[in-house]
Amino acid sequence: MMKLHTLHLFEIIETLTKVLNCKKPKEIIEFVVVNPDITTSTYNGTHIKIADEDVIYRGYKSWIDLAHALGCRMLTPKPVDENFILMRYEKLTQDSFHASNADKEDKYGTESIFSQIYKNEEAGFLHYFTQALQNVKLSSHRRILNLGINSGDEFEIIKEMAKNFSELELVGIDYCASAIEAAKEKFEKDDNIELLCADINHLKELNLGEFDLIISIGTLQSSNLEYNKLLMSIVQNQLSKRGAMILAWPNCRWIDGEMIYGAKMKNYNFSEMSNLYKDVNFAKKYLQQKKFRVTITGKDYIFVTATSILKD
Repeated sequence: MMKLHTLHLFEIIETLTKVLNCKKPKEIIEFVVVNPDITTSTYNGTHIKIADEDVIYRGYKSWIDLAHALGCRMLTPKPVDENFILMRYEKLTQDSFHASNADKEDKYGTESIFSQIYKNEEAGFLHYFTQALQNVKLSSHRRILNLGINSGDEFEIIKEMAKNFSELELVGIDYCASAIEAAKEKFEKDDNIELLCADINHLKELNLGEFDLIISIGTLQSSNLEYNKLLMSIVQNQLSKRGAMILAWPNCRWIDGEMIYGAKMKNYNFSEMSNLYKDVNFAKKYLQQKKFRVTITGKDYIFVTATSILKD
């Protein structure tokens, strides 16, 4: 049994990396650390005394962050005694929809790995999305468009938050047929929701008119879209001048049931966020030019929230 309670984090990372390199996916490693509940209001790295031994304190968040950085899932720790716990990491598989080269239906449809992802149960997404909806004053917008709706997670939250939900007109678009069918089943009793299977590259052809609020989560960065051109077209043709917009880019990867922080490009074996920052910055600057007040928030998902500064 490894005892790591006296080691600095750099030494712990070196030790665990060597051990994990010899492990197969789904195998579990265990090591002893200081019980994070032994004290409170204590920063990571603080040296404390336990039975005359100098040990190093770390909280649970630090151990969760480390697990993800090492490609692991943190399992429920086991108590050793009141001062120490047995930390347990399970090495993740590479079971991820990101690695798939399948077509749109197999990659994003109801039988795909992607369909198992439910963002509304991820605090790193839900907190910032609801914050964005509050910032744009959700109930003041009557026509709402969601580009890349898939199975409709965002509309579920809008339905919960909007006190005047029945008065709203919501339109969701996605190019994956089975996902749209699943969303239609989910919202079959909501007559104010229209769901369309269509390519957002050709929005003009749908003659949808203008919307007071446009939402797009994790869609505009898709490789089959001309991002800059498409964003400008949406703002010019679908967004009302006094409307609002919520855009979000994933700064995470979904692997083996875990949401792992950090966007990743195909040619890198580590998180690399140049494209993410480039796209976020373009959206901010363009929307500011169009007289919108813009904020950037989030962590695992980066949200660009824009509200009009034009006066009635």
